[in-house]
Amino acid sequence: MSSTELRRTALDATHRALGATMTDFAGWDMPLRYGSEREEHVAVRTRAGLFDLSHMGEITVTGPQAAELLDFALVGNIGSVKPGRARYTMICREDGGILDDLIVYRLGEPEAGSSHYMVVANASNAQVVLDALTERAAGFDAEVRDDRDAYALLAVQGPESPGILASLTDADLDGLKYYAGLPGTVAGVPALIARTGYTGEDGFELFVKPEHAVGLWEALTKAGEGAGLVPCGLSCRDTLRLEAGMPLYGNELSTALTPFDAGLGRVVKFEKEGDFVGRAALTEAAERAASQPPRVLVGLVAEGRRVPRAGYPVVAGGEVIGEVTSGAPSPTLGKPIAMAYVDPAHAAPGTEGVGVDIRGSHEPYEVVALPFYKRQK
Repeated sequence: MSSTELRRTALDATHRALGATMTDFAGWDMPLRYGSEREEHVAVRTRAGLFDLSHMGEITVTGPQAAELLDFALVGNIGSVKPGRARYTMICREDGGILDDLIVYRLGEPEAGSSHYMVVANASNAQVVLDALTERAAGFDAEVRDDRDAYALLAVQGPESPGILASLTDADLDGLKYYAGLPGTVAGVPALIARTGYTGEDGFELFVKPEHAVGLWEALTKAGEGAGLVPCGLSCRDTLRLEAGMPLYGNELSTALTPFDAGLGRVVKFEKEGDFVGRAALTEAAERAASQPPRVLVGLVAEGRRVPRAGYPVVAGGEVIGEVTSGAPSPTLGKPIAMAYVDPAHAAPGTEGVGVDIRGSHEPYEVVALPFYKRQK
């Protein structure tokens, strides 16, 4: 494969047969939308949507000291994760800057005295995370394995998703908690069934072998016919996660920010035993944040129709007080929305006089608490 050639998922031909608009995303040729991104978004909020997320980066960590390695390499307390559960965490540089945000699944133990974890990285950072984990594994009795080609990843999201999936599996979906994963069989295919989601809705992620992806996609599509399930692309995935107030690496998170700068200091577990990469810098960042609060990630809702984009200045009283990180029209609210880092003095919901500089015009925005949307349970 040449360096300029895009990687294709096992479902590539399926997406093209469905008429998807394809786009380059982190070196992968991925479906942006199949028809109307607004209709795909609404389907996930009200019925169900089916996503191909095979571009995500799976890294397997096994061995007697797998937990110790992950506790050293990541900021979270991974050793305390029970088998079958998952944890949201981050991998940081020595200076505390965020390399990526991750989900770590603790899977069944392959053998006595050994642990088995799957680290799922963002597509754009998968190689960076793999390299960092491999480097940090020196001295630990643990193996780090690149499993990006070993899995296809399908997600079914939305209020109808439990019923759709239940018709294809005997797995105990009712017993599968949020941020958990269990092995099972879906439509006759061995799968890791997870429930972590990135849309603000209930839903499931299915990790399967690539050769099983097409058959599983077809089975889910058939099972979802009566429930209004539709195929969904990356475009509506972005507006769904934005409404749910979920950060996206490269927008809300970067190496220029520590977890404390991003308002996610809770993921850093100083109480765990031993050293971890970035501990000293993150201790300073926590102390700095306590005495001099950093900019706060807030929600902005437009009073007009103009859509703010990442990088646009947030203004108040003629001064720049922050910057938009993500913005889009919100199908659920019916108005443009944005996430932005703003100075603490302007972060309280309802703060008056806040606007976004959209190409020289200061458009008025209401400051609101995140998330913009929370599903009724």
